[in-house]
Amino acid sequence: MRIGMGYDVHRLIEGRDLIVGGVRIPFEKGLLGHSDADVLLHAVMDALLGAAALGDIGKHFPDTDEAYRGISSLKLLEKVGKLLEENLYIIGNIDASVIAQRPKLAPYREKMRQNIADALHISVNQVNVKATTEEGLGFTGAGEGISSQAVVLLETVGNYSYGYDPMETGTGGMPSGAGGSCAGCGGCRGND
Repeated sequence: MRIGMGYDVHRLIEGRDLIVGGVRIPFEKGLLGHSDADVLLHAVMDALLGAAALGDIGKHFPDTDEAYRGISSLKLLEKVGKLLEENLYIIGNIDASVIAQRPKLAPYREKMRQNIADALHISVNQVNVKATTEEGLGFTGAGEGISSQAVVLLETVGNYSYGYDPMETGTGGMPSGAGGSCAGCGGCRGND
């Protein structure tokens, strides 16, 4: 079992769309960033990458790369999901909080949960999204920005596979001693 924590913050400015959890939210300001600046998805991605010891979103999607300018963070989250799959990680659950004084996010939380689940090919009951204010305190309370925190739990394929040690591999990338498969999970592609 591996646990990861992610944190992100973006400044609110005029002239940008506000996108949180892959949902376009009607508001007079949006978040400033190289991509769509989806603060929730950025925190989730950093938590996932951190739990897998695979760096952070700046390593994988640098803001100096024009390929990521204005990109949907849902597409980046899908890439993180594929990276986890390639490294034989299974998502246990995601618990995230968005901290914003305004706008109220409660009407959009279920769609945010569904977007995250769909991008990662997991069940929506593995994703929780909460929203809170800071009661007028700090930069979020003053309406200068929005922040987000996320905690995730990952497990390895080895936790579900009889006789599989994730640190040992046999030929073709398949687990040694596992008879060439991971107890029928169908997730390994070592013989492709």
